[in-house]
Amino acid sequence: MTTSNEAETKKPLSLSRGKLELRKTVDAGQVKQTFPHGRSKTVAVEVKRKRTYAPGAGGKMTEVAEKELALGIELSADDRAHLSNLTAGERATRLKALEEARRDDEIRRQQEAEEARLRAEEEAAKAAEEEARRQAAAARGEVYPPVPEPAAAPLVTEEPVVVAKPKGEPAVKRIEPNVVRTARGPVAEPEEEEEASNKVKRSSVRPPAKPLAPRRDEPRRRAGKISIVQALDENAGERMRSLAAVKRAREKERRAHLLQTENQRVIRDVIIPESITVQDLAARMAERSTDVIKSLMKMGIMATINERLDQDTAELIVTEFGHRLKRVSEADIELGLEGLDDDPASLLPRPPVVTIMGHVDHGKTSLLDAIRQTDVAVHEAGGITQHIGAYQVTRPNGQKITFIDTPGHAAFSEMRARGANVTDIVVLVVAADDGIMAQTIEAINHAREAKVPIIVAINKMDKPGANPDRVRQDLLQHGLVVEKLGGEVLDVEVSAKTRQGLERLEEALLLQAEILDLKANPDRPGSGTVIEAKLDRGRGVVATLLVQRGTIRIGDIFVAGAAWGRVRALIDDHGQQGEWAGPSSPVEILGLQDAPLAGDNFAVVENEARARQLSEYRSSLLRAQQSGPGRGTLEQQFSRIAAGESKELSVVIKTDVQGSLEAIVSSLQKMRTDEVGARILHAAVGGINESDVTLARASGAIIIGFNVRANPQARDMARRDKVDIRYYSIIYNVIDDVRAALSGMLSPTLRERFLGYAEIREVFEITKVGKIAGCMVTEGVVKRGAKVRLLRDNVVIHEGALKTLKRFKDEVREVKEGFECGMAFENYQDIQKGDQIECFEIEEVSRELA
Repeated sequence: MTTSNEAETKKPLSLSRGKLELRKTVDAGQVKQTFPHGRSKTVAVEVKRKRTYAPGAGGKMTEVAEKELALGIELSADDRAHLSNLTAGERATRLKALEEARRDDEIRRQQEAEEARLRAEEEAAKAAEEEARRQAAAARGEVYPPVPEPAAAPLVTEEPVVVAKPKGEPAVKRIEPNVVRTARGPVAEPEEEEEASNKVKRSSVRPPAKPLAPRRDEPRRRAGKISIVQALDENAGERMRSLAAVKRAREKERRAHLLQTENQRVIRDVIIPESITVQDLAARMAERSTDVIKSLMKMGIMATINERLDQDTAELIVTEFGHRLKRVSEADIELGLEGLDDDPASLLPRPPVVTIMGHVDHGKTSLLDAIRQTDVAVHEAGGITQHIGAYQVTRPNGQKITFIDTPGHAAFSEMRARGANVTDIVVLVVAADDGIMAQTIEAINHAREAKVPIIVAINKMDKPGANPDRVRQDLLQHGLVVEKLGGEVLDVEVSAKTRQGLERLEEALLLQAEILDLKANPDRPGSGTVIEAKLDRGRGVVATLLVQRGTIRIGDIFVAGAAWGRVRALIDDHGQQGEWAGPSSPVEILGLQDAPLAGDNFAVVENEARARQLSEYRSSLLRAQQSGPGRGTLEQQFSRIAAGESKELSVVIKTDVQGSLEAIVSSLQKMRTDEVGARILHAAVGGINESDVTLARASGAIIIGFNVRANPQARDMARRDKVDIRYYSIIYNVIDDVRAALSGMLSPTLRERFLGYAEIREVFEITKVGKIAGCMVTEGVVKRGAKVRLLRDNVVIHEGALKTLKRFKDEVREVKEGFECGMAFENYQDIQKGDQIECFEIEEVSRELA
């Protein structure tokens, strides 16, 4: 009877010698399966083996195990035959052990080779050192001791060798002498050498000696038994590092890196602008934000990473961290924008820029239409100019003149000032039948401040009441002496309707331009002034520019105030598109990202990055100006509103062009007083949209649309939310309506109106009623419910209201002079015979805003 192990190791069947043999190709076994619910069962499994053959001893083909092929182990024919008789588990375990033995031998050989190399290098170094000493002694004339004989070669220990004996006899081990391992190699101890040889002679058989402990640099040998799981797992014999060990190693490396970084601190050049946030300052110093905040706390400053620091505080922080400081100003971005001065040799003549100025309705636009042969004034609302325009006229001889038309209304004072600043010559238009007016005087002052020459055009000479001499006499009061009166100021009598004197006016302009010798360099990037800006639904932002220096071309990147863009189209005053615009050329430009402010300077820059930086810097300045305190602090304004001392009218303003918006905003701001004022929530160019209605609804504001309309969605929303939208096309009406609304918000003036006097003739005491004064009305009339004052010796001792006014037993409304009556005061009983009663009433008088 055989056991299960014997059955597994039983040799395969053999038919006969030299014939085919049948071997078992399937290993059967059982596997126990355990299920989550607790049950388990045993399942029979079969593992099919792959049979591989290779030439063996004597050229005979023998079977080779797959594991042997995978590990690359060369086995003898007997080993292969022995492995073929083992089970799959035993065969895998045997191959694993063979592989580990082969790996250990390889590691041992590498270590011995490395030790031999180190010994050779050490001996060579010693020999070189001895040779150097010998040469130094010879140079000094000394005798160097002879080189000692080389030491005997160290004995090399070997592993105990088992001597094979015939079958039945015990194996004999060869005993080597004890060896002492040193840095140079193993060295045998002489006193133990003889004893070891005697032991070999006395006994041919010795129990196996205890193996030496493996060296620290050698891999640990397998100890104990090997389980089937370890034998089948290729990585079972290798010990993996734990996660905690990996974390400790990483933390150690991180601390070492930080220590090295602190020891090797980098000194940086830190650029500090006028104001910088804590986070940006830490980033520029390459320091942690928490460290910067700690330094600020030491200085007594409690700040977060988003708070801004001034340059002085930032300098202290940078110095404390050991970096170098470089102060800069945000305004440095503006440096170099205008470019260098032009070379006089590169300057060429340019057309003159003429600004038409004067009082409203004195015929400025009509005169310009007569020169240009257009009808701009016909299309203006109310017949008055409410926009600033720029035009260019070409004379028959080819000479060009650029005209700028400015409004004459008082609200457009800034427009007139802007026109005077960008012009070369000012044409002061004065109506011959009206004379010098308020805006005429203002235009004279703007021209003087800009230091430009003035030519007086006395218009409306076709009217019967025209008196040019009176105009010349009135100009003397403002320091303008015309040529006819012996001065230097040119004056021309013109008429826009009959075209009288237009040729002479143009000749005077060209003569003045020739005297001024106007020149500019066209071969440089363009720069100039924004005359007007508006938002067109189909074309986007449209700005009217006056090029003063250089040339602007399609595709140029430019900055206009806080807006920037790329030139997409250039359109002249006749609606014709061009490729470029030179000096003194008015042109409409498309391609801006936002609408600039009228009067802003524009300049062509080299790239988009520079344009963005300039736009961001200028936008920040505008936000700082808008957020600055107006009339007192915000707390003071709120306190005045809460106390009823200050009332505000919230307004949302939308206009067609930037110049009109500027004029309306300026006019409304001038109406503000300590009691009432217009608070402009939002002011922009373009139509009224849903966001404007939402803002007005939330703040209880009214919406003013100047030459613009609300879209259908905004109209429906305003109708539903009851938001007041008012449309205007004349600036007079805007200012008058807002003034009336602010006047209605003013508290009325209380005025005292005298009624009459009464004298107390007798005082009566009535039970449950009190004292009643019997009086005689001596002057005027006394009314029930009126205010009264009690006078004693012409001194006011009480002021209050009448409680009763009776005539005999009847209550009456009033008592006239010469009649007697009875009166009683509210909450006052101290009355005496001979006192006087003064009767008056308070009336409210509405106030108007100046």
